[in-house]
Amino acid sequence: MAKGKDARALKIVADNRKARFNYEIGETFEAGVALTGTEVKSLRAGKATIGESYADARGGELWLVNSNIPEYLQANRYNHAPKRPRKLLLHKRQVNKLIGAVEREGMTVVPLKLYFNEKGRAKVEIALARGKKLHDKRETEKKRSWDRERARLMRDKI
Repeated sequence: MAKGKDARALKIVADNRKARFNYEIGETFEAGVALTGTEVKSLRAGKATIGESYADARGGELWLVNSNIPEYLQANRYNHAPKRPRKLLLHKRQVNKLIGAVEREGMTVVPLKLYFNEKGRAKVEIALARGKKLHDKRETEKKRSWDRERARLMRDKI
Protein backbone atom coordinates (compact mmCIF):
# COMPACT_ATOMS: atom_id res chain seq x y z
CA MET A 1 0.00 0.00 0.00
CA ALA A 2 1.42 3.37 -0.99
CA LYS A 3 2.00 5.98 1.67
CA GLY A 4 -0.22 9.01 1.29
CA LYS A 5 0.02 12.40 2.95
CA ASP A 6 -2.16 11.13 5.81
CA ALA A 7 0.22 8.27 6.55
CA ARG A 8 3.17 10.64 7.02
CA ALA A 9 2.57 12.26 10.36
CA LEU A 10 4.76 14.99 11.79
CA LYS A 11 6.84 13.89 14.76
CA ILE A 12 6.28 16.66 17.31
CA VAL A 13 9.25 16.95 19.65
CA ALA A 14 8.18 19.94 21.77
CA ASP A 15 4.93 21.88 22.05
CA ASN A 16 4.54 25.32 23.62
CA ARG A 17 1.05 25.04 25.10
CA LYS A 18 1.51 28.11 27.31
CA ALA A 19 1.92 30.34 24.26
CA ARG A 20 -1.73 30.00 23.20
CA PHE A 21 -2.84 31.01 26.70
CA ASN A 22 -0.42 33.92 27.21
CA TYR A 23 -0.56 35.38 23.68
CA GLU A 24 -3.05 36.18 20.94
CA ILE A 25 -1.59 34.21 18.06
CA GLY A 26 -1.48 36.00 14.71
CA GLU A 27 0.22 34.82 11.54
CA THR A 28 2.25 31.59 11.74
CA PHE A 29 5.40 30.62 9.84
CA GLU A 30 7.38 27.41 9.40
CA ALA A 31 11.09 27.94 9.93
CA GLY A 32 14.06 25.63 9.65
CA VAL A 33 16.58 25.48 12.48
CA ALA A 34 20.38 25.39 12.13
CA LEU A 35 21.42 22.51 14.42
CA THR A 36 24.54 20.49 15.14
CA GLY A 37 24.59 16.69 14.89
CA THR A 38 24.25 16.04 18.61
CA GLU A 39 21.29 18.43 18.81
CA VAL A 40 19.49 16.47 16.10
CA LYS A 41 20.17 13.18 17.90
CA SER A 42 18.85 14.63 21.16
CA LEU A 43 15.72 15.90 19.36
CA ARG A 44 15.13 12.51 17.77
CA ALA A 45 15.18 11.06 21.29
CA GLY A 46 12.29 13.47 21.99
CA LYS A 47 14.00 15.71 24.50
CA ALA A 48 13.50 19.45 24.11
CA THR A 49 11.62 22.31 25.75
CA ILE A 50 10.52 25.55 24.11
CA GLY A 51 8.18 26.79 26.84
CA GLU A 52 10.28 29.82 27.80
CA SER A 53 11.81 30.52 24.39
CA TYR A 54 11.28 33.34 21.92
CA ALA A 55 12.74 34.57 18.63
CA ASP A 56 15.08 37.56 18.60
CA ALA A 57 16.37 39.68 15.71
CA ARG A 58 20.16 40.09 15.54
CA GLY A 59 21.93 41.49 12.52
CA GLY A 60 19.01 41.01 10.15
CA GLU A 61 18.54 37.35 11.16
CA LEU A 62 16.16 35.61 13.54
CA TRP A 63 17.53 33.51 16.40
CA LEU A 64 15.66 31.09 18.66
CA VAL A 65 16.70 32.09 22.17
CA ASN A 66 16.32 30.21 25.46
CA SER A 67 15.20 26.90 23.98
CA ASN A 68 16.60 23.90 25.80
CA ILE A 69 17.89 20.89 23.89
CA PRO A 70 19.70 18.73 26.48
CA GLU A 71 23.09 17.21 25.76
CA TYR A 72 23.18 13.90 23.91
CA LEU A 73 24.60 11.45 26.44
CA GLN A 74 26.54 9.27 23.97
CA ALA A 75 28.26 12.26 22.33
CA ASN A 76 31.22 12.41 24.74
CA ARG A 77 33.23 15.65 24.41
CA TYR A 78 31.71 16.71 21.07
CA ASN A 79 28.47 17.80 22.70
CA HIS A 80 26.63 21.10 22.29
CA ALA A 81 25.64 23.80 24.78
CA PRO A 82 22.01 23.06 25.78
CA LYS A 83 20.68 26.66 25.77
CA ARG A 84 22.67 28.20 22.92
CA PRO A 85 20.87 30.54 20.48
CA ARG A 86 19.93 28.75 17.27
CA LYS A 87 19.53 30.43 13.90
CA LEU A 88 16.09 30.25 12.29
CA LEU A 89 16.09 29.69 8.54
CA LEU A 90 13.48 31.80 6.75
CA HIS A 91 13.20 33.73 3.50
CA LYS A 92 14.49 37.30 3.71
CA ARG A 93 11.01 38.68 3.04
CA GLN A 94 9.59 36.72 5.97
CA VAL A 95 12.43 37.83 8.27
CA ASN A 96 11.84 41.47 7.33
CA LYS A 97 8.11 41.11 7.95
CA LEU A 98 8.67 39.58 11.40
CA ILE A 99 11.31 42.13 12.43
CA GLY A 100 9.09 44.99 11.23
CA ALA A 101 6.11 43.74 13.23
CA VAL A 102 8.22 43.37 16.36
CA GLU A 103 9.77 46.84 16.06
CA ARG A 104 6.73 48.83 14.87
CA GLU A 105 3.75 47.10 16.41
CA GLY A 106 5.28 45.76 19.64
CA MET A 107 4.55 42.14 18.84
CA THR A 108 6.56 39.10 19.91
CA VAL A 109 7.74 36.12 17.89
CA VAL A 110 7.05 32.92 19.86
CA PRO A 111 7.66 29.29 18.88
CA LEU A 112 4.56 27.10 18.98
CA LYS A 113 6.03 23.68 18.26
CA LEU A 114 9.26 21.96 17.30
CA TYR A 115 8.91 18.96 15.00
CA PHE A 116 10.39 16.88 12.20
CA ASN A 117 8.63 17.23 8.84
CA GLU A 118 7.98 14.48 6.27
CA LYS A 119 11.54 14.76 4.93
CA GLY A 120 13.05 14.40 8.40
CA ARG A 121 14.12 18.03 8.73
CA ALA A 122 13.80 19.82 12.08
CA LYS A 123 11.31 22.68 11.84
CA VAL A 124 9.88 25.24 14.25
CA GLU A 125 6.41 26.70 13.88
CA ILE A 126 6.70 30.33 14.97
CA ALA A 127 3.98 32.93 15.24
CA LEU A 128 3.60 36.67 15.52
CA ALA A 129 1.85 37.17 18.83
CA ARG A 130 0.55 39.96 21.02
CA GLY A 131 0.57 39.49 24.79
CA LYS A 132 -2.82 39.04 26.46
CA LYS A 133 -3.94 41.17 29.38
CA LEU A 134 -5.11 39.53 32.62
CA HIS A 135 -8.82 39.98 31.81
CA ASP A 136 -8.31 38.31 28.41
CA LYS A 137 -6.70 35.31 30.13
CA ARG A 138 -9.65 35.09 32.52
CA GLU A 139 -12.09 35.14 29.59
CA THR A 140 -10.15 32.37 27.88
CA GLU A 141 -10.26 30.29 31.06
CA LYS A 142 -14.03 30.86 31.47
CA LYS A 143 -14.68 29.86 27.85
CA ARG A 144 -12.54 26.75 28.22
CA SER A 145 -14.30 25.63 31.40
CA TRP A 146 -17.74 26.30 29.87
CA ASP A 147 -16.84 24.22 26.81
CA ARG A 148 -15.77 21.38 29.13
CA GLU A 149 -18.98 21.65 31.16
CA ARG A 150 -21.14 21.76 28.01
CA ALA A 151 -19.42 18.64 26.65
CA ARG A 152 -20.00 16.88 29.98
CA LEU A 153 -23.70 17.82 29.96
CA MET A 154 -24.15 16.64 26.37
CA ARG A 155 -22.44 13.34 27.21
CA ASP A 156 -24.71 12.78 30.21
CA LYS A 157 -27.79 13.68 28.18
CA ILE A 158 -27.20 10.98 25.58
